[in-house]
Amino acid sequence: MAVNRELTPIEEGLEIVNQTGGSFNVVTISRIIGSLDEGILRQALDIVQCRHPLLNARIINSLNNLRFETEAIKIPFRSVNNLDNEHWKEVVLAEMNQKIESHAGLARCVLVKSQSENNVNYLITILHHAISDGLSSVQLHSEILTYCQKIAAGELIDQVDSLPVLPSIQQLLPKSMQGWRGVVRGIFLLLNLQFKQLWYQPKALDFEECVPIEFRRCGMVHRQLDKELTEKLVNFCRKENTTVQGALCAALMFAAANKISGKQRKDICLSCWSYVNLRQRLRSLVSENNMSMLVSSITSYHTLKIKTSFWDLAREVRQNLIAGLKSDHLFSIMMMYKQIIKTLLAQPNQAPASVAVTNIGQVKIPKFYGEFELDEISFLPAQGVFGGVVSAAVATFESKMILNFIFSLPSISQSSMEELADNVIACLKYACDTNS
Repeated sequence: MAVNRELTPIEEGLEIVNQTGGSFNVVTISRIIGSLDEGILRQALDIVQCRHPLLNARIINSLNNLRFETEAIKIPFRSVNNLDNEHWKEVVLAEMNQKIESHAGLARCVLVKSQSENNVNYLITILHHAISDGLSSVQLHSEILTYCQKIAAGELIDQVDSLPVLPSIQQLLPKSMQGWRGVVRGIFLLLNLQFKQLWYQPKALDFEECVPIEFRRCGMVHRQLDKELTEKLVNFCRKENTTVQGALCAALMFAAANKISGKQRKDICLSCWSYVNLRQRLRSLVSENNMSMLVSSITSYHTLKIKTSFWDLAREVRQNLIAGLKSDHLFSIMMMYKQIIKTLLAQPNQAPASVAVTNIGQVKIPKFYGEFELDEISFLPAQGVFGGVVSAAVATFESKMILNFIFSLPSISQSSMEELADNVIACLKYACDTNS
């Protein structure tokens, strides 16, 4: 099915960042065990491209309006052979800092084949954030592997049903956000965000080095929690009447606060972005199979005092999220996102938030696909434009949590982020060991 419509405000905002400061892509990485060759993967990519209309789209500027337009183009695909089993991280770094040429297509794919580990492959997809979020990109990997399984088994796939084209977000929003009421609520949101920033004046990491936007890059630090610690964390969150999201935000804030204040312990206010899946909150339910950007965020403010405990902070985050989920601000952000992005780009040397967490939770896709085994899967929203923010993209698969920390270089150095990531993991371990 063809896609031909104007971009929504959130899609426009994401494309503006892509054009202004390099990439703003969703990068998804699967570690696959099995003899996955380029020919099978190429066929599977062609099939999923037939299923998903947005994989056949590009973004054009028509009469000063950005529009999706269907274009007959194959998803660019390349294969990399490597000797080092950690080389996939270098490929991910290169790919997430290469912007998508949106006038030519909105996706690309890389297969990294390990020569040091027998039958180990890394499938890496890079999708424009305007057409995908973490949930739909992870689901796409499962779909790709399903078709790889069928092709490897010799199954003839002669017909592929295309998924319907989703309506624009304006048509999916609640009635309270339609027409002039939505505009008024959007303006109120912008005023509310400005007021809270002035009232709370949250701190963020100082820029270690300031450079123009075009010279910034996205960095990554990859960490994991083993099954034992992951399950312990989930159980402690239930026991302490909070959520994993609350615990992750608390750990990031403690790590950031320690970095900001150094050895001088003092009260410090931080802001926290928590990203929220909107699929179950729209007028029409949208499946995770449908590729789209259907994520909003909740900003909460927290004062970390000398005696603030980990679990108290985690519960405070949860309470703020509960309140935020009842507000129409979630939808207003979608409609005012272009204005928000322009405001942030006008202040390039100010951190827009102290910390940010996007957590898609337990990934509910199969582990085995015939002769192929999905060993690990994770994702990250790549952005190098906005400095000073300590961000984490989190996914749990087969009871093992993977955390990809994302940051803007050189505002935060690689060594600083490595230290921060280690402190986050140490904080989670300490909280589970001591019930502090």
